[in-house]
Amino acid sequence: MENTSFKTEKTIGILLIVSGILLFIPYTILSITFEYPQILRQDIGFVLNKFHYGGNALIWTWWTFAMVGLPLLPAYVLLGQKLEAKLPLVRWVTYIGVISLIVQMLGLLRWTFVVPILANSYVNGNEMAKEATKIAFQVIHQYGGVVLGEHIGQLFTIIWTLGMSYTFGKLRLMPKWVIWFGYGTSFIYFLAQAELFATVMPGFPVLDLAGLIGSTLWLVWLIVVGVKFLKMNIPQS
Repeated sequence: MENTSFKTEKTIGILLIVSGILLFIPYTILSITFEYPQILRQDIGFVLNKFHYGGNALIWTWWTFAMVGLPLLPAYVLLGQKLEAKLPLVRWVTYIGVISLIVQMLGLLRWTFVVPILANSYVNGNEMAKEATKIAFQVIHQYGGVVLGEHIGQLFTIIWTLGMSYTFGKLRLMPKWVIWFGYGTSFIYFLAQAELFATVMPGFPVLDLAGLIGSTLWLVWLIVVGVKFLKMNIPQS
């Protein structure tokens, strides 16, 4: 049983590390080639033009960005199954984590299957078509991006991170610095939510770099937790 248990921890660790590293790659490429995430608050015409001229390479980068998070699904589930018997709260935290991954993936896939059509329509259309396309993009981006991906997706990710950090501390599975790193990362990531409210309430105070810093630190935390799990052997209850 101990050998099987160790294999589960190792699997969780590998999945977390691989996901964290893989997410860094398309994220970095998009920040260089598409000015992501700052471009999300730019003029719509500028966004659609830049996307159109990014071509198929940009479309595939967005698809990759959506897909590379898939290993986190089994990681979350295995982690939940491993710890829920010791702390029942973990089951609900796991549900929230899985929902966060799914809605963020749905939000990101709009860049692969919806935005290319809008960008082509904007670049090749007349003035009336351009205005209609801008409105369509704004609605889709506000719902698929702001509501699903950035609000529900990121908020649920924060809740999952807080829940797991609490669990690691309660069960004494991680060093204190890893636990507080999780709490601190969650706090910074949460500050990025203000930018979402600013899209509908002009003048709402925002911290411009909170999203970039929070998401980057979260990926680092994820990798650190993965490394710790590689060396862990949690006894069965």
